[in-house]
Amino acid sequence: MAAVSPIPDVSVVVPVFDEGGNAPALAREIAAAFAGRNYEMVFVDDASRDDTRALLVALKAELPQLRVVAHARNSGQSRAVRTGIMAARAPIVVTLDGDGQNDPADAPKLVDALAAGPPELTLVGGERVKRQDTIWKKWASRIGNGVRKRLLKDTCNDTGCGIKAMRRDAFLRLPYFDHIHRYIPALMLREGYQVAFRPVNHRPRGEGVSKYTNLGRLWASMSDLFGVMWLQTRGRNPQGVDEV
Repeated sequence: MAAVSPIPDVSVVVPVFDEGGNAPALAREIAAAFAGRNYEMVFVDDASRDDTRALLVALKAELPQLRVVAHARNSGQSRAVRTGIMAARAPIVVTLDGDGQNDPADAPKLVDALAAGPPELTLVGGERVKRQDTIWKKWASRIGNGVRKRLLKDTCNDTGCGIKAMRRDAFLRLPYFDHIHRYIPALMLREGYQVAFRPVNHRPRGEGVSKYTNLGRLWASMSDLFGVMWLQTRGRNPQGVDEV
């Protein structure tokens, strides 16, 4: 009989779309960052049009912790993140962007901070320092983060940072919608959980191009922002549940 793999302590979830030039190197970096730990990595191919999927499948022979989950149709980053977290087997998940700009070396420290916290702490997110983006992208992000933080009071300075450590069960309790990945801290707080943040490294994109534009991101963010504000007004927290 085939040996049954032990349940990992951490699942690293990476959504990828047309990232054939970045995904294999990123997977190897994740393996190096978590060497000696009981982990798995779940790459979610969001119906890439290039060789991303084939390269990752071939890499499984080299990296036994690697799993590849594939969408039949392109569904966006938030859906790919959710697909990966649903497929994950560990109680703690770490998400990273598939373009390689998040540094996998930061992931273990976020995991350790989450594990060392109280049960109510369900998210430790990264805050990018010395961002390696264009001045226009940084400008748009600064404005967007300021408006969102003021209106949602989510305490997050950099909601667009893709590297986050979360408790899987808490994430799966959140209401799902497209672009949820930018509002996870606010939704965690809505459920009565605690969130925290740590500075993380940020790197230039290796190959390929960004899948977002400033105008496209702004249009989506405005409607999502109003939706999350509505959700905040419609949530009531029981402050604990006991069987009596």
